[in-house]
Amino acid sequence: MPDAPWLHIVGIGEDGLGGLSPAARTVVETAEVIVGGDRHHSLSESIAAERLAWPHPFDALISTLRSLKGRRVVVLATGDPLWFSVGARIGRAIPPREIAYHPQLSAFQLAAARMGWSMADLETLTVHGRPVEQMIAFIQPDARLLILTTGAETPRRIARFLAERGFGASRMTVLANMGGPDEARFDGIAESWNHEVPAFNTLAVDCVAAPDAALLPRVPGLDDALFRSDGTMTKREVRAATLAKLMPMRGALLWDIGTGSGSVAIEWMRAARSARAIGIEPRADRRAMAAENALALGAPRLDLREGEAPAVLDGLEPPDAVFIGGGLGEPVFDAAWTALRPLGRLVANAVTLESESLLFALHAKHGGDLVRLSVDRAEPVGRFRGWRASMPVTQYSLVKR
Repeated sequence: MPDAPWLHIVGIGEDGLGGLSPAARTVVETAEVIVGGDRHHSLSESIAAERLAWPHPFDALISTLRSLKGRRVVVLATGDPLWFSVGARIGRAIPPREIAYHPQLSAFQLAAARMGWSMADLETLTVHGRPVEQMIAFIQPDARLLILTTGAETPRRIARFLAERGFGASRMTVLANMGGPDEARFDGIAESWNHEVPAFNTLAVDCVAAPDAALLPRVPGLDDALFRSDGTMTKREVRAATLAKLMPMRGALLWDIGTGSGSVAIEWMRAARSARAIGIEPRADRRAMAAENALALGAPRLDLREGEAPAVLDGLEPPDAVFIGGGLGEPVFDAAWTALRPLGRLVANAVTLESESLLFALHAKHGGDLVRLSVDRAEPVGRFRGWRASMPVTQYSLVKR
């Protein structure tokens, strides 16, 4: 028979111990050590136990908990410990059989109930301890967002993001201290938001688009004009085809070799929840453009690295996908292909005859798909219009099996 869990992670709300189930309350009352923030300790101050605050730096939490094994340990978290909370981090480091979770109603559930919104029809996000700009990717007409925020200033920043993109009429509600005696609600419109709100809150946004609002779908193929660029970038139609072959997936990592303005890496991160990207770019001016684009388009966690492949690839986390948009050469392909995880996808684009000949050779050696993409755009020709062809792009793609 397996040993009983020694670590209990208990969700607690503003109603404190009174809101816990009998089983969860017993776990807290019989704990030898209770770990949590100041707020959690104040909500359970009647319990006699050794008290530990969150360690600094917070990454030391795991070693702190491991040192307590053999004692009855409770970690107090807000609401549901496995929903944008500390429970998930602990669960990745300590075997699940050693942990018991005791969830309480999450802030998202409480906020949805206060707003009368269906949880199945909205997006749940957190900018608590994370870049606020990541919510930009979710600004869509008629979207409903619930966002965990930190700081009284965060809703004001989000209101500004909305207004700048033509969503100034969006309705915003801040909910604080839900379920407790000090519960508070603040309602307003993004373009005129001016409330002073408690530091820890949940923000509900009902997105309303103006006729001239920016349309930034998470499906790849954003307008080229949305990216700051020196002209060297993967253009819209080719980018959409490239991302289709790269297949963005939740939590997956992309290496974008020769990232330039960052357009492929940014669209990769926008297309799937928690998708990550490392952009390799030797030029400082292009890295600066990529960083600016990432902030503006909701991919603030784009990891930009200085250097040239293949040397800079050594030691990086193995990728789930690789895009070679610049610096294509057989050593670069070999290094990327070797590092690629099983079922990983590799896409390489070429516009020069020399690079195209290399793709022919790689296709003959490894198989995969080889296609040529050509895009014509209607442009003025005097008083009339005509088709102007862009340079054709040869695209090589394959899956590692």
